[in-house]
Parts: sequence; structure tokens; C-alpha cells
Amino acid sequence: MHTDSPSTPILSRPGPSRRFCVAPMMDWSDRHYRYFARLISRRALLYTEMVTTGAVIHGERSRFLGYNAEEQPLALQLGGSNPAELATCAALAEEAGFAEVNLNVGCPSDRVQNNMIGACLMAHPKLVAEGVRAMHQTCSVPVTVKHRIGINGHDSYAQLCDFVGQVQEAGCETFIVHARIAILEGLSPKENRDIPPLRYEVVQQLKRDFPQLEIIINGGLTNLDVMTEQLKTLDGVMVGREAYHNPYLLAEVDQRFYGDTHTAPDRLEVMAAMRPYIARHMANGGVMNHVTRHMLGLFQGLPGARHFRRQLSSAIHQTSDPLALYDQLLTDMSERQQAGLLRAAGIR
Repeated sequence: MHTDSPSTPILSRPGPSRRFCVAPMMDWSDRHYRYFARLISRRALLYTEMVTTGAVIHGERSRFLGYNAEEQPLALQLGGSNPAELATCAALAEEAGFAEVNLNVGCPSDRVQNNMIGACLMAHPKLVAEGVRAMHQTCSVPVTVKHRIGINGHDSYAQLCDFVGQVQEAGCETFIVHARIAILEGLSPKENRDIPPLRYEVVQQLKRDFPQLEIIINGGLTNLDVMTEQLKTLDGVMVGREAYHNPYLLAEVDQRFYGDTHTAPDRLEVMAAMRPYIARHMANGGVMNHVTRHMLGLFQGLPGARHFRRQLSSAIHQTSDPLALYDQLLTDMSERQQAGLLRAAGIR
């Protein structure tokens, strides 16, 4: 763990700092988003979307284990429950250069439940422990677990401690805890991110009862001051939707949470830096929108934000030269930002 700040708990685990993590998000945290996020923060630990063990073993490896070198430090999140398959995937992840392998024990969707993946595994701590133990035997990078504070029917604090205790005995030292229970019947994955109440106090208690473990808190975190407060007693924070919809939040992460004194690029610099990446993607047969859909929130809250979103989400599909549109949009946003600065200074 990083130790520049006096509020950071003293830990000596190997692997990347998890002081600030960007969550694995299905359909969102793909390699294009991660490249974009890394331009804004050099230090945040990024996670892939969840990849099932079956996809890694039987699918196209370059697709499921591929990433840009610039994305590091980068963790792979796996979905699965078969210890042998998890072990195989962990070895492949280490070979591919991932800094961490994370096991998903938090996803509540029906589709993954039917394959014994995700939050339903909280009812099977022994099986999770077997998977973690098997992964440890085949790779030397950290193996971590992301889970809920419980699921319906298994939501007592005693059951949470039993889960953490068994998985810890298998060699897991890092637990990323979404501070909500998951309701496995009757709620969609989206509803499971909003309806069950947040209970940060449970995560805090877990750290008090397992002080030797690295405990990262996840769920509903949007305010950097709130995150700073959490870090007085916990080892890290994981941010999901806010880091996606308001990505420039990441510009404060390196200084605030890591004591890094470099100056983060401004929004226009980020946009300009994405241009060569977009051009390479298109030259390799890709579609510009596959990249730019992740950038829609870059100017959130600033003059021209609506114009920026509209151009990248609608106009981009109506032009034969999307790169020219992007270049014009960069000019537009530069002019709007300059006009905003002049207005703020009382100059018209």
C-alpha cells in the first residue's frame, strides 16, 4: 500500500496499490475506457470487465486477455467457480502481465447465477476458498475477491465474517466489499446497485474485526471528500459509475490519494491525446464510437457539455468523416472553454 499519507493503514502486501480503484463494469470498463481513464490518472488501479473462465479458456485469448500497455496497473476480474478452471485462468492472467486477478463474488444477475458465478457464491464460502487456493497455486500475482456484504438469506454479519474467514484461510488478503447486500430474486442488476441500502458501517466493522486484511470499500462513492474520510480507517476505495459518467473526477486522484505532484492534463489535453488512439483504432478496422462512447462525460458540468455529448453520440453517426468531426469538436470545446474563462474574468 502507498504510505505517503499519514491516514493510510500500514500494509506490506505485494502488488499494485489499491488506494483508489476504478471498478469492473460490464460493457463499460473495456480497453478503450481504460486507456481514456489512464490518460487522466496515472495511479488509479483499473479493472477489466468481468470475464468468465469459459471465455478465457475456450474463447479468443487476444480479445479477453488483451489490453494496451498504457493501461497498467491493471487487474483482471474473473467470473467462475470451478477451481481448476480458475487456476488455469489465473496462470494465463499472470502470463499476460496482469497485476492482479480478482474473483467476482458480487454480480447478482440471473445469467451468472445459473452458472454459479457472482453473488450467489456468498452462500458457498468453501467453494470460493477452494477457487482462491487453486489460483494461488498457479500464479504469483495477488488474488483478490470482490463481494457484497451479504445476499438475501445469507445477510447476517456472522455469515459475512464466516465467508471472509474461510476465504482468508485460503490465502486471500484483499477483499473489495460492495457495501450492499444483493437480492438474487426480483431485482435487476441495476436495481441491486440502488435499492438495497448502503451500509458502510458494516465494512468498517469488518476492518476492525480483520485488521490484518486489506479492505477496500465499494458502492455509491461519488464525493472525493467522503472517500478521503473512508480512507482514515479503510485501505482503499473503489469507484464505479461516478468514474465512468464523470471521468474527470480522476484528475484529482493522483495528488489527493497518492501524493503525486505531477499536474493532471486538462480536459482539452485529454481529448487531444485520445485523437491518435482513435485514429489507430479506425485504421485497424474499428468504429470510432466504440471509443468515444466512453468519453461523453468528459466535460460534465461545464459550458458546452451538451454539445459535446450530442456530437459524439448522435452527429458522429451522420458523418462520413468522423475524425474531422472530432477535430472540429476539439476546436469547438477549446473556444467554449476560452469563452467561459473570459466570462468568469468579467471580459466579454
